Amino acid sequence: MATIYEKLKAYSDSDYYGFHMPGHKRKMHMSWDADPYTVDITEIEGFDDLHHAEGILKEAQERAARIYHADETHFLVNGSTVGILSAIAGVTNKGDQILVARNCHKSVYHAIYMNELNPVYLYPRFDSELQLNIEISAEDVRRALNRYPQIRAVMIVSPTYDGIVSDVAEIAKAAHEKGLPLIVDEAHGAHFGFHPYFPENANQKGADIVIHSVHKTLPAFTQTALLHMNGNLVNREKVRRYLHMLQSSSPSYILMAGIDQCMEMLDHHCEEVFDPYVERLKRCREELGKCEHIRLAETKHYDKSKLVLSVAGLTKGLADTYGAEATGIQLQEDLLNQYHLQMEMAAGTYVIAMTSVGDTDEGMKRLIKAIYELDKKYKPLQGAYNTVDSDIVLEEIKKSQKKEKNYDIEPGHLPQAEVIYSPAQVISMKDAGADGFQVVPLTQSEGYISAEYAYLYPPGIPMLVPGERITAQIREHFQWYMERTYEIQGVEKEGYIEVWTHG
Repeated sequence: MATIYEKLKAYSDSDYYGFHMPGHKRKMHMSWDADPYTVDITEIEGFDDLHHAEGILKEAQERAARIYHADETHFLVNGSTVGILSAIAGVTNKGDQILVARNCHKSVYHAIYMNELNPVYLYPRFDSELQLNIEISAEDVRRALNRYPQIRAVMIVSPTYDGIVSDVAEIAKAAHEKGLPLIVDEAHGAHFGFHPYFPENANQKGADIVIHSVHKTLPAFTQTALLHMNGNLVNREKVRRYLHMLQSSSPSYILMAGIDQCMEMLDHHCEEVFDPYVERLKRCREELGKCEHIRLAETKHYDKSKLVLSVAGLTKGLADTYGAEATGIQLQEDLLNQYHLQMEMAAGTYVIAMTSVGDTDEGMKRLIKAIYELDKKYKPLQGAYNTVDSDIVLEEIKKSQKKEKNYDIEPGHLPQAEVIYSPAQVISMKDAGADGFQVVPLTQSEGYISAEYAYLYPPGIPMLVPGERITAQIREHFQWYMERTYEIQGVEKEGYIEVWTHG
């Protein structure tokens, strides 16, 4: 059996090109040229201590705060996850209500579980044509805060994994009107604010706590992130206390130096790095936009660094048949197997290619060429977007696709988040995670109370959390993905799920 290193080395030596994180795209010259073993140390004299920073690490974090327009910034070596856990614990007390965007990362749900919070969910809007969950609206935030006056904090993700950007400034205003702090998971937006082509970052928009994964879109090592704090609505000492508890007591100097090298680039070489990247990205988006069938999904507010390539409403069958709608998995596999291009993720009807300052002209040209060639293999799916009577389409789909279970939604399309992600919270997450559960077949799970999280991963957004009742729609949604070979964490490969025996 090959070791992990041997497998990594083989991948590195191959011609596979990664449109995935980390943002350095495996190019050491971006910010690092040392043998990592020669600079791997512990807290020795002169090198400070992350948990009690007074010297070089204090100065490095202060520089990061200045660069990101934050009042206070902390280096994270346990990823954005530890920032999210610490932020939520720092602004709430046990039993508090928290307003949470339902499309938040699983670490948000872990924080809710650990702190025994009562979540009030806010559902993103849905673009039925693009088959994308889009932004959280400030109006919805205001309505929720008026309806649930006991809420103590607001938590959203912007940009999302798909690159959707919410109006953080207006949401911050809505939260601040009630005297509440806004936490923004901006993990996928560490590059925001460094070029006019991209939005400003959430610190500049009024957020109270912002978390960035510098490794996702910038040249930094995997697991590196930043937590920023602003204003006077956050008990900063309490957040710091949780950071000390939850971060490793042996933070890697390689990771911290990697963050600082990235900050050095942003501080002194920003234009020379971002200007050519933006020009490459503009050309790439322009060329991909010329495809006849595969679409470059764009919404009103989005992060242009994310290339969301959609096959919604298409089929690889004949144009005059009611064939199966193309899926993101199919497109991802074609790009990987035929062109050696590795995407970041595949969703129901699209793939995501993540770009960064580390991308090359050659890499983007390879993607354009591959998409041009694959585009010729797709045709419009008859009946997509109500071009013919939907009842006829349903009957044809039932005849030709015996495995299709999800007849309550547009064939092959994903349902709206507010429909699928509205299960009844029967008991608290904490109670659902206690003793007393059994494993049942997914096909027979309707009506049970989930004792498990169920995520489509990536991106790690829960379709089900402990304590929620499994509805017919949720069960069918799971089956839709599983039949198309998507990985749902929390549902066993054999098709079983843990449920609470007392429900």
